[in-house]
Amino acid sequence: MRDNEVVSAGNTDAVEVGPRPLSFAEVVRVARHGAAVRFSDEAVTAMARARARVEELAASPTPAYGVSTGFGALATRHIDPELRAQLQRSLIRSHAAGSGPEVETEVVRAMMLLRLRTLATGHTGVRPSTAALLAGLLNTAITPVVREYGSLGCSGDLAPLSHVALALMGEGEVRDRDGELRPAREAMKRAGLEPVELVAKEGLALINGTDGMLGMLVLALDDLGRLFRAADIGAAMSVEALLGTDRVFAADLQALRPHPGQAASAANLVTLLRDSGIMASHRDDSCTRVQDAYSLRCAPQVAGAARDTAAHAAAVAGRELDSAVDNPVVLADGRVESNGNFHGAPVGYVLDFLAIAVADLASMSERRTDRMLDVARSHGLPAFLASDPGVDSGHMIAQYTQAAIVSELKRLAAPASVDSIPSSAMQEDHVSMGWSAARKLRRALDGLTRVLAIEILTASRAIELRLPHRPGPATGAVVAALRQEVPGPGPDRFLSPEIEAVVRMVADGMVVSAAESVTGPLA
Repeated sequence: MRDNEVVSAGNTDAVEVGPRPLSFAEVVRVARHGAAVRFSDEAVTAMARARARVEELAASPTPAYGVSTGFGALATRHIDPELRAQLQRSLIRSHAAGSGPEVETEVVRAMMLLRLRTLATGHTGVRPSTAALLAGLLNTAITPVVREYGSLGCSGDLAPLSHVALALMGEGEVRDRDGELRPAREAMKRAGLEPVELVAKEGLALINGTDGMLGMLVLALDDLGRLFRAADIGAAMSVEALLGTDRVFAADLQALRPHPGQAASAANLVTLLRDSGIMASHRDDSCTRVQDAYSLRCAPQVAGAARDTAAHAAAVAGRELDSAVDNPVVLADGRVESNGNFHGAPVGYVLDFLAIAVADLASMSERRTDRMLDVARSHGLPAFLASDPGVDSGHMIAQYTQAAIVSELKRLAAPASVDSIPSSAMQEDHVSMGWSAARKLRRALDGLTRVLAIEILTASRAIELRLPHRPGPATGAVVAALRQEVPGPGPDRFLSPEIEAVVRMVADGMVVSAAESVTGPLA
């Protein structure tokens, strides 16, 4: 059997893995949508060439780090050839020391794919057959159980990747295609896969990368693409509900401060508010307000800054996707050299930066919601949008929920990457905490989704309370979509299921799709 046969046959729509960088969309396809993978011919050739060089070093009497020595603080010991297979097993078993809840399947699959891509560059020295087995796990939907805690982000995501490598050895636990928890060897046998006996350098090559934190960064950027548009939709609906003005979003005003994210967000707001009957109802001398509150007027400035932050993070992620992270690495001229490319600082910094932007975007959304509930600031709406204020509480406590989440998001915005806890007997004396930054960003994105959902749910009720004045076609389409899932204004009812329904609509893109059914693609 050819080394890439297991991942090529019948996979005409599979993502091709080789020396070229993967795209964000390819990572998402494999991680979230279960796409298969296959090697390019170039990858197989590159892996075989690098493996031959590693075997030369393994046969040499001169010690070579990661090939014929111990690891980390134990790198000074030369390992006899007869102990090197045991060295690989011991490395993986000891480093698979994670603890806590299981990491999500999409994160583990992203991590597996990104490690596979580094192997396919031919800079790690693993055998093509070992890489093919990792691809085989992806293609048979076998997902190693990885635990929440264990990575310091240097050398890469050692513990999480070790749990994956342990499964390649037929050890540890996995989830099969149906999500059932099984011993790795049993699940592999059912899928027609055989565990691997790791040889010199392979253990290290399987675990020495930033793949976990990078995978979570790519998935976060995919989420943010939807959430930024949902944030603009929520802001537009709140502007209508609060009888605000859309004049401040005009392109010529925005051009005076030419941040690209700001321009995109403002353009979305103009598009979403086009032909709004509510907006038209107060474009006359009866409106005496000179300026809207910052949470309305400055919406594109804040949302735009978040977009620009994500653009910077995407640039970092793109460079990381084009990297071959391992230590040591096999170079094109045959040299095998140690390096520090496994340090997660570049990824950790932008993960933390995104958590700050997420918290601020949610904070502004919560402020708009609160204005709609306050009779002193809502311009004629009933208190808390209640059907019978005093008897009914309307959306009073929905805003409490937003406030609780926003408070949590502010805590999650505290950077992980400024921390460092030395490890490995001070050999690894500065670490990135990039994995921790990624984990808290995932929680922050869930919080932002919920905050935006509550704003959109509240704004839809407020807009309907403005009848007979009607919203614009785009925001009106969002209200109509919500009404397929939750009822409109009325006496108090069990509110939590309605919030959860809109959370799902924001998360899966239904809210954005409803608006775009009128506007076409939003920025």
